[in-house]
Amino acid sequence: HLFEEVNNNSTVWMSHGDSITKLPDGFKGIAFTGNSPLAAIENPVARIYGLQFHPEVVHTADGEKILNNFLFKICQCAKNWKMDSLVDFMINDIQSKVGNSKVVCGLSGGVDSSVVAVLIHKAIGDNLHCLFIDNGLLRFGEKEKVENTFRNNFNINLDVIDASDQFLNKLKGITDPEQKRKSIGNTFIEVFEKEAKRLGDFTFLAQGTLYPDVIESVSFKGGPSAVIKSHHNVGGLPEKMQLKLLEPFRELFKDEVRALGCEMGITDEIINRQPFPGPG
Repeated sequence: HLFEEVNNNSTVWMSHGDSITKLPDGFKGIAFTGNSPLAAIENPVARIYGLQFHPEVVHTADGEKILNNFLFKICQCAKNWKMDSLVDFMINDIQSKVGNSKVVCGLSGGVDSSVVAVLIHKAIGDNLHCLFIDNGLLRFGEKEKVENTFRNNFNINLDVIDASDQFLNKLKGITDPEQKRKSIGNTFIEVFEKEAKRLGDFTFLAQGTLYPDVIESVSFKGGPSAVIKSHHNVGGLPEKMQLKLLEPFRELFKDEVRALGCEMGITDEIINRQPFPGPG
């Protein structure tokens, strides 16, 4: 039962004043409050449950117990998920999507692109090629640090391109920050496209796009999340280069990517790096 071992007079968090007046066929009320005669409902045959309060917040005293009852007693879920099982799942997923095709990845040295590069390399080995583009606006010693880390520790195919003159020349005379950002973004696409074509015939472009990037840019899986802004990771380059996108972290949050990186043996120095904006 959903409320097994839950106190009969348990405090719950109900942050709205509307209430249900009529139940659908097959449903019955299983909990009530002073203001809501149907605070929880159940269809015992279909095994569908509805709550008019928030079980997930700390203000609901037995919320965790209710969620545990649903997951482990009603749905019979097993507590067997581990981060290493996610690594295995993602590697298999990448292998099935990519096959023997070649993948190019823009490596910035930040958490997302670093972890995505290591993961894809575990999946497809030398069919991954990484490009690190020095735009002249990086942190001190950044280029050398990235080069040493990925060549020495992970044995990943890596080309380091010094395009700083090209970037800085195009910024001459521009004072508006948004125009600078666009100039840097457009130059990056030019340089990346040219270098990728020089290196070979790629089918996929790998990106470290995270779920928050996607939420900002587009409503995901038909969900309710609103479009907030376009994101530099989610458009422009693939269409121009006629590449398919490979985004293994598209449904993950940053803390999950860090945990994934730790699981694969990536150093703390990379995992806990201070974020740095692409345009510098």
